[in-house]
Amino acid sequence: MKKTSKRQLGEALPFILPHGIGFTLFMLLPVFGTLGISLLDWNMITPPKFVGLGNYFYMFTQDPNFWKATTNTVYYTIGTVILIFAASLGSALALNRDIKGRGLFRTLYFIPNISSLVAVSLVWLWLYNADYGPINAVLRAIGIQGPHWLSDTKTAMPAVMIMSAWTQFGFFTVIFLAGLQNIPRQLYEAADLDGAGMMRKFLNITIPQLSPTMFFVLVMSIINSFQVFEQTLVMTKGGPAFSTTTAVMYIYSKAFKFQQVGYASALSWVLFGFIFIITLIQLRLQKRWVYYEN
Repeated sequence: MKKTSKRQLGEALPFILPHGIGFTLFMLLPVFGTLGISLLDWNMITPPKFVGLGNYFYMFTQDPNFWKATTNTVYYTIGTVILIFAASLGSALALNRDIKGRGLFRTLYFIPNISSLVAVSLVWLWLYNADYGPINAVLRAIGIQGPHWLSDTKTAMPAVMIMSAWTQFGFFTVIFLAGLQNIPRQLYEAADLDGAGMMRKFLNITIPQLSPTMFFVLVMSIINSFQVFEQTLVMTKGGPAFSTTTAVMYIYSKAFKFQQVGYASALSWVLFGFIFIITLIQLRLQKRWVYYEN
């Protein structure tokens, strides 16, 4: 190592070590500790019993609730990501125009993202109330009988999707807006000289130039959606009939309701595996559609 590099490392270590030690003790070691716990049958009271891969075999072969929770999570992820992507991109395109109050709208869109998710969930719980909620009140005013949003297996998960998309799209709107404002204006001016219409400019300039931002939004929204927990816990508690029980909520239930800590740890590592594989696939596929300037 060069003398300059050693000096720079020595100067950086006092700033890195406090965070590094805390991260190692309170994040990294506990995470890898759960890998060992996943090989145990343990309820945190009686002595643990080593079962090897028994928790994983049971999960994939004998636990139908695991597959139901996984299916619910995939369903939620697909619906929420589509809603977030469409809403945030549409909002960013609207705000990218030279309109009055653009900064105010940008702030208003971002506020749900920094609000307490539990508090927001409670507000939406009231909005969805079938008897006195504002949503059904508006529907009744125009002659439509509103559904029992959170107590019907057909509407409970879509209702949670809408609420989740509303809380997140403001953040991704800001990300998309930053990407749009980094597109060189000369490209649009050249397209205007060639007589290109709005749709042609959107497809041939905006989409390719915005593709790195779109890729980031896609990856982050999928990761966030696979980890959904607070919304379903507060609004539906996993019901009705297990229809909104997601992977993280199932892990929580096994760990803290049934004290099956070993099995919950195994579920956590399988969820990590799912997210890792999906993210890896996205990274491989990005070469086919994401455009990076040299």
